Amino acid sequence: VFSFKDKTIKLWKITERDKRPEGYNLKDEEGKLKDLSTVTSLQVPVLKPMDLMVEVTPRRIFANGHTYHVNSISVNSDCETYMSADDLRINLWHLAITDRSFNIVDIKPANMEDLTEVITASEFHPHHCNLFVYSSSKGSLRLCDMRASALCDKHSKLYEEPEDPSNRSFFSEIISSVSDVKFSHSGRYMLTRDYLTVKVWDLNMETKPVETYQVHDYLRSKLCSLYENDCIFDKFECAWNGSDSVIMTGAYNNFFRMFDRNTKRDVTLEASRESSKPRAILKPRRVCVGGKRRKDDISVDSLDFTKKILHTAWHPTENIIAIAATNNLYIFQDKVNSEMH
Repeated sequence: VFSFKDKTIKLWKITERDKRPEGYNLKDEEGKLKDLSTVTSLQVPVLKPMDLMVEVTPRRIFANGHTYHVNSISVNSDCETYMSADDLRINLWHLAITDRSFNIVDIKPANMEDLTEVITASEFHPHHCNLFVYSSSKGSLRLCDMRASALCDKHSKLYEEPEDPSNRSFFSEIISSVSDVKFSHSGRYMLTRDYLTVKVWDLNMETKPVETYQVHDYLRSKLCSLYENDCIFDKFECAWNGSDSVIMTGAYNNFFRMFDRNTKRDVTLEASRESSKPRAILKPRRVCVGGKRRKDDISVDSLDFTKKILHTAWHPTENIIAIAATNNLYIFQDKVNSEMH
């Protein structure tokens, strides 16, 4: 497992143990060496059941590769290399080499006053080890091929949706910034998240996304107050399910959203300690903008913007999701024969 904090990247090994060896010849039960004069016979150690224990140990530390804070890490399909991205550069690392990396993207201008955009996220293609994509604060995606050039400043494809002049406002550039990008498991599509929407892009179509889903469009009228409390700069992640048929992303008030690409249905669910008891079924939530309210509806004016689901993950083969909410991590499993798979 990779983790990063600020500018340092760490590789961890995670192991599980549910058995322990007993009956050592030279050590006692506490692990201390026995007095050799007391050892009069040899015995074969045995494995006995124990409570499951998870051990995490750091294996490698990759430091001094970035000037700015790392925003994303992606392991290559060759299982030998990975890349890490900060605001202005993307570096390629070898898993066995910790003291040096190779710079593959550098958008830092000679004069920092000329800087117009920054890198927000990056990911390797799931099948082709030479392809990767990175997103920018201007809402664009750049697909790069490492076979074309050692320094991938010149992209192979540029994915960008033209802005509607009628919707232009002071906040347009801020809310169009892409906070996360994920390749589908098939490698055919890309999923991106900006402040108000999630979009599905076809790798063969650069002009516009093939699907756009509104995450919390009811916040469009509250962008001014969200700008004042800095919430408009929140970076939400997104995720695919194992079959690429459902996408998931987070929202405020500990809500998270799921969109079924086949049926075009969507659902809002809540991750909270109050409503999420073990094996309890999550009830769909609904945000009311105005007019009549149903019993369980929540008003848009009563949303808690300090509670936000920024990090989400979906199991690659099973319907199990992980949701990070403030100081809590929730694991949810889809019930059998449910309406959304």
